[in-house]
Amino acid sequence: MAEKKHVVMTAEGLQKLKEELEYKQTTEKMKVAAQLDFARSLGDLSENAEYDAAKNDQAALEQRIMELREMIDNAEIVDETSTDEVGFGSIVKILEQGDEDAEEEEYTLVGTVEADPFQGRISNESPIGMALMGAHVGQIVEAHTPSGVIEYKILGIRAE
Repeated sequence: MAEKKHVVMTAEGLQKLKEELEYKQTTEKMKVAAQLDFARSLGDLSENAEYDAAKNDQAALEQRIMELREMIDNAEIVDETSTDEVGFGSIVKILEQGDEDAEEEEYTLVGTVEADPFQGRISNESPIGMALMGAHVGQIVEAHTPSGVIEYKILGIRAE
């Protein structure tokens, strides 16, 4: 039997997954069912592009529902927010070192499922996230990124 992989996330992230699952199981399923009914009404299914598209949508939906259920079932809620050192759920203010034009950046460390760098949410498993974990205010950390090593100074840590 395969070992279950825990999906580390915040309570907020788990709630969002549950809401997405509920939406997919209700609203999305009804939309796909309506698409299938319409496609069937068009006649011959062997050459029916609408029917093929609806079946593909149904398969993608079922796959996503299965993924969501698995993530929810394997969710491990971590709430170790501290203002002494960077941890899961910490909001960290950092400044890239060696770049005079660098501006302060602020990130929240979350699990990979919740990561959205464009929203300031980085994974604790990303190069920057790993470098920040366990660091303290004033400390300079090295992030080994695909574009090379980048140093960041920790300017502040706060809890969500």
